[in-house]
Amino acid sequence: MGAYEVPNAETITYEERQAFNRTVIAEFRANAGQVSCLWEGATALLLTTTGAKSGRIRLTPLAYVAIDGAIIIVGSKSGSESMPDWVFNLRANPHARIEIGTDAYDVIARELPLDERAVTYPKVAAAASVFGEYEAKTRRVIPLFELQRA
Repeated sequence: MGAYEVPNAETITYEERQAFNRTVIAEFRANAGQVSCLWEGATALLLTTTGAKSGRIRLTPLAYVAIDGAIIIVGSKSGSESMPDWVFNLRANPHARIEIGTDAYDVIARELPLDERAVTYPKVAAAASVFGEYEAKTRRVIPLFELQRA
């Protein structure tokens, strides 16, 4: 696996993000789901969604955390004030597909309601401390989604 620098979510252009994502996706698929840009406590998955506006298929590499047996993805965008595009996609159409390691399957994404999120987010931050840093960095509520096998 090659090491590369994770771009700053607040200053990266759309084209730079797409190029970075292509690199991560290629590394993920070449190494059975292992990628070198993740922090301790996090694991990677590939999320395929349908664009909320475009209707196009979108593929996004993400970190996830397993909490109480559930797959949780975090709409942090590295603590940016804006939401990641995939959040809008899942809100518009919660049917998605994920790849974890060499396994791929359909899922239904469930956004955690605020009360459940309040209990779960500290567990996420305990598993991967960077998510706690991201939460402290932004004024917005960072959404959590549980991915359930369809």
